[in-house]
Amino acid sequence: MKRTWTIIGVRDVPRSFKWYQSLFGQAATPPDHPDFGQILDSDGTVLLCLHQWGAHEHPSLMSPDEGTPGNGFLLFFRVDDFDMALKRARVLVARLEEDPHVNPNTRTEEFSLRDPDGYYVTISALERRTRGSTRPRPRAGSGRTKRASGRVG
Repeated sequence: MKRTWTIIGVRDVPRSFKWYQSLFGQAATPPDHPDFGQILDSDGTVLLCLHQWGAHEHPSLMSPDEGTPGNGFLLFFRVDDFDMALKRARVLVARLEEDPHVNPNTRTEEFSLRDPDGYYVTISALERRTRGSTRPRPRAGSGRTKRASGRVG
């Protein structure tokens, strides 16, 4: 196996598509189909597929009423522009689910938020910060609104 395509059920593919593009600092483009879209990295790698609930008769994607979106599931993205991703995230949500902190397992910074369908999304720095690199730790929901661009790593 070379790659996996993570597919999540969403209520509104174009809305979720735009949300994830904003989070990752990508240019806004519409999904290829109103009921299915792929968020791609700059090299064409599929990062995430968005599938409208009930479209195409897939048994596990029939209805959000059959279970809680994201139960037992974590969307975990490693990014090469962590600080900018954090700024973009603060524009997209009223509050973070987890403030920025260092994950003791990856030893990289991360934060978490919920997407428009309630999925738990964690953004993790691709690399560890070097010694002497400091950045104040903003508290959740501080409401910073500056937008920026970046890439998913």
